[in-house]
Amino acid sequence: MEPRYETLVTEEVNPRTRDLDALPTEEILRRINAEDRGVPDAVAAVIPDVARAVEAAEDAMRRGGRLIYVGAGTSGRIGVLDATECPPTFGVGPEVVQAIVAGGAPASVASAAGVEDDREQGARDVAERGVGPDDVVVGIAASGTTPYVLGAMEEARRRGATTVGLCCNPAAPLATMARIAICPVVGPEVIMGSTRMKAGTAQKLILNMLSTTTMVRLGKVYQNLMVDMKPLNRKLAARARRMLMIAASVDAPRAEALLDQARGNLKAAIVMAVIGCAYEDALRRLEQSEGFVRRAIAKRN
Repeated sequence: MEPRYETLVTEEVNPRTRDLDALPTEEILRRINAEDRGVPDAVAAVIPDVARAVEAAEDAMRRGGRLIYVGAGTSGRIGVLDATECPPTFGVGPEVVQAIVAGGAPASVASAAGVEDDREQGARDVAERGVGPDDVVVGIAASGTTPYVLGAMEEARRRGATTVGLCCNPAAPLATMARIAICPVVGPEVIMGSTRMKAGTAQKLILNMLSTTTMVRLGKVYQNLMVDMKPLNRKLAARARRMLMIAASVDAPRAEALLDQARGNLKAAIVMAVIGCAYEDALRRLEQSEGFVRRAIAKRN
């Protein structure tokens, strides 16, 4: 059944911007900015739902499962952005957080609008990833009605995966079919239906929160430092040195020496610096502490 788009919050006309085309440049920008300011509040209202998704993702990853985003158009590209940033930020493999976008890789940089209506293709793409009970699949669609995403979610649910629906219409099919529904209500867009704006911003904020908090819960962060990051270039090597200096209160030459002794393993270098132990002992402590630096430092032996 074709959704009644006129009933969707994301498709309403915004009364505060009806005169947008008649405004001078700075006033257009002020109107956009005023609308954007409400997005964080809408996101704050759904934090309990995001927390449920984090708990599901953490549990899945501890079992060797994956966090998989599925979307079309802007929503799909936002999923791709978050997924591709997880390996360099948290040192996880590219398979841990994945993104499926309608139209495949080309749709990450160009429109593939026709594929959005293909419900069966959504199901096929999920099946091709071998989705199963250990995975969490997040369907992303501002309207919550995109057929491609709905098909993907149906297949994920059939395969036993935990399903999370992220949309901006609480009564949408995506919200009602998912085990966990995350529905920030950002209201009508500055330009009617242009959900790359407020809805897209809300989606970006929520995916950042979901992936980041999951990684914190998995021990990928010490204090507020990305300690599982791999120093693969000069900038990252300098960042690793700086993080060690902050975490262990050592100077730059000492940090350099510790990182060299730890073979670039920042977590081990921090434990070595704080406790004064050898590299092998630091690795043992980290293994016994499931990779959590704070626990490894607190261990008595």
